[in-house]
Amino acid sequence: MTDHILVPFDDSERSTQALEFALREHPEARITALHVVDPSDFYAATGMEGGAMANYDEIMSHQNERAENLLAEATELAEGAGRELDTDHVVGSVSRSIIAYVEDSDVDHVVMGSHGRTGARRILLGSVAETVARRSPVPVTIVR
Repeated sequence: MTDHILVPFDDSERSTQALEFALREHPEARITALHVVDPSDFYAATGMEGGAMANYDEIMSHQNERAENLLAEATELAEGAGRELDTDHVVGSVSRSIIAYVEDSDVDHVVMGSHGRTGARRILLGSVAETVARRSPVPVTIVR
């Protein structure tokens, strides 16, 4: 029996579908929505290089606020389904952070969207869902 499900959650339609799936298919399980703030995303977007760290605190504050807003949306989705939802966010590489969270938080199943990133970024970095599925110590359901 699945007791604790982790649903990686970002602003993609696939992660919303994964959360809806977990809520629907696992009515008795504790569900945690996890958002990962990946520093490489905002460095790439802002063109920051190694020496341009002056705005790091401001950028992290913005990213943390964004994470809280996304997780509030996830909570509302769960409440609409009549369920409670745990939420958390961490900073780091997305796939590594998901795996570490699974290992450290007594998670026994991961439900995630097939992809959140698109375009060249997905091709260059590989699929997060694929990496998690390959490295996870627990079963992974990928929602497409």
